[in-house]
Amino acid sequence: MNKVLNALASGLALVAAGALPVAAEMPTALGTPEGALSIVAWPGYIERGETDKAFDWVTKFEEKTGCKVEVKTAGTSDEMVSLMNQGGFDLVTASGDASLRLIAGEKVQPINIDLIPSWNTVDDRLKDAPWHTVDGTHYGTPFMWGPNVLMYSTEVFKEAPKSWDVVFNEQTLPDGKSNKGRVQAYDGPIYIADAAMYLMKHQPELGIKNPFELNEDQYAAALELLKGQRQLVSRYWHDAMVQIDDFKNEGVVASSTWPFQVNLLAADKAPVASTIPEEGATGWADTLMLHADSKHQTCAYLWMEHSLSSNLQSDLSVWFGAVPSVPAACTDGRGQQTAEGCKTNGYEDFDKIWFWRTPTSKCEAGGCVPYHRWVSDYIAVMGS
Repeated sequence: MNKVLNALASGLALVAAGALPVAAEMPTALGTPEGALSIVAWPGYIERGETDKAFDWVTKFEEKTGCKVEVKTAGTSDEMVSLMNQGGFDLVTASGDASLRLIAGEKVQPINIDLIPSWNTVDDRLKDAPWHTVDGTHYGTPFMWGPNVLMYSTEVFKEAPKSWDVVFNEQTLPDGKSNKGRVQAYDGPIYIADAAMYLMKHQPELGIKNPFELNEDQYAAALELLKGQRQLVSRYWHDAMVQIDDFKNEGVVASSTWPFQVNLLAADKAPVASTIPEEGATGWADTLMLHADSKHQTCAYLWMEHSLSSNLQSDLSVWFGAVPSVPAACTDGRGQQTAEGCKTNGYEDFDKIWFWRTPTSKCEAGGCVPYHRWVSDYIAVMGS
């Protein structure tokens, strides 16, 4: 809960600084569906059965509403923010390191939860989450959440690695070979938080309390760890399908990843598994947010309602290896998910996950390194 309160403090700091817009007037009723809907989404989030016929939550929506869905996938939050800045989209499945930026930039609009009948089914832990709620105003509909896990080759690791050390520091792996050139890291500045989380346990003298709130010394230590990691990394991944191919064909044996890649590889009988090491995990809580200039507002509201149906939430959580924002999806039997599956995906670990959020200079810890520095410095690390 401290993590949630810290995130709230960051959001309020942005409000105090005048960075967030005053809530615009929200619609009080829906009109006639406009016949189209454009969504910026993480890979695997908006499926119409093309990858696997068992996973399709688009076709029936289109048939029922007449709203033809188009999807633009994005591999990082920065890419999502860029696409929303360009415009031409209606919805985005924004993670916490993008959502407040989109609100501050006035690229998304407040939503009227009274126009979303299934809102009351949302997990109470998410309804007022600070990554989409500012001063009591909601800027999105909770969609899905989960941890960033450590994926590893079961041919190399007979037991799950206990620490993220296997991707941060050069060492000999259980197969007798070095990890150099056999590990990957995420291609996004928010990955600096993973390094900071690792240092919270291994260098406690730094005094890091929150991996998204780093003073200059703490930030410098995280960058130093990542510069060392650069010598080990074969690729910085952001394309889920490329990472899957790398584990199959390019000799990659360990990396941070989403459960989505783990599930697809496991379904293909690849020798991989995943774990959350002793240092913990960062994670994502994604929110459907409505573009400020959406041309298909009614279709967007209909999709937000559709997204909360327990069968969609259930099947998506199985497909992506995530936790549904509607708890009933774990148990009501309308989809493929089960209570045990939700537990495996992290349902009970909510308070253990450091959910992505945008670092700001005004933070609970005092003067912190803001996100624009994370962007430029991480680019420099990857290019070094």
